[in-house]
Amino acid sequence: MIINTGQRTDIPAFYSPWFLKRLEEGYVMVRNPFSRGQVTCLRLDPRVVDLICFCTKNPGPLLPHMEKLSSFRQLWHVTITPYGRDLEPFVPPVREAISAFRALSDITGPSRICWRYDPILLTDAYPLSFHIRAFSYMAEALEGYTHTCIFSFLDLYRKTVRNFPEGRRVSHENQWKLTGEMVEIGRQHGMKLVSCLEDPALASLGADTTGCLTKEKVEKAIGLPLKIPSYEKGPVRKGCACLLGHDIGAYSSCLHGCRYCYANESRETVLANRRNHDPDSPFLIGGREEGDEIREARQESWIDREVSLF
Repeated sequence: MIINTGQRTDIPAFYSPWFLKRLEEGYVMVRNPFSRGQVTCLRLDPRVVDLICFCTKNPGPLLPHMEKLSSFRQLWHVTITPYGRDLEPFVPPVREAISAFRALSDITGPSRICWRYDPILLTDAYPLSFHIRAFSYMAEALEGYTHTCIFSFLDLYRKTVRNFPEGRRVSHENQWKLTGEMVEIGRQHGMKLVSCLEDPALASLGADTTGCLTKEKVEKAIGLPLKIPSYEKGPVRKGCACLLGHDIGAYSSCLHGCRYCYANESRETVLANRRNHDPDSPFLIGGREEGDEIREARQESWIDREVSLF
């Protein structure tokens, strides 16, 4: 099975001590975000966890502790975008993020770390020409440290519309213009461009539109074939072929403060949750509550040991 850490919050950036404690104790409690009293207990055991997938804007806090993750296979998605404090008030500067990316790649190897350039949004301050220049600079700086860049355009989720009302969808014309430019820049620096739930027709420009965390991409990253059980095969999002289940984070707990974020209700909610965070608790936010129904997750290795990829 796969454990994800980054669909709801940024655990490496803000909750590394908690995560390391969970690895030490070998389990984590996860609340159902849509039914608070339903809690799932997941074992963090490399015998059943085939991969831990991290999605972060700042892997730095975990870098000194990577040996504690050495018994687990890992795949990292590290987001580096060129926006200013107006959109990303608490995200590390680009040069610092690139330095951390390189340091992580030196540990994991370039095949197990992907650069995410998303979401792409266009405003007067961030026009098409700005993205082409910024993407070119970053791609050159990351050459040799990754083989993959994942991109997507701004989605107007409910929380995004509320917190970023001036946000607008990127037009079809601009999506095609920018994708074509990015594919060519990526090619020059040894990177394949992979779209995240975007128009499949972008494949005609050279982008990989099959998904950013598909079975095939996971197999390539870990070098092992997977046999996904039938109870895990349902898509988490319409049109998405990625393996996105079993996230151990919690919504409204990421402190980066990105205005376009889909995962945070408000800054006030985030700060309140942060105050309710206990690094020693098996829950990311708070602890066990009266009326909780705790169930053990059905966990088994998906590695197909009867098949060889080579």
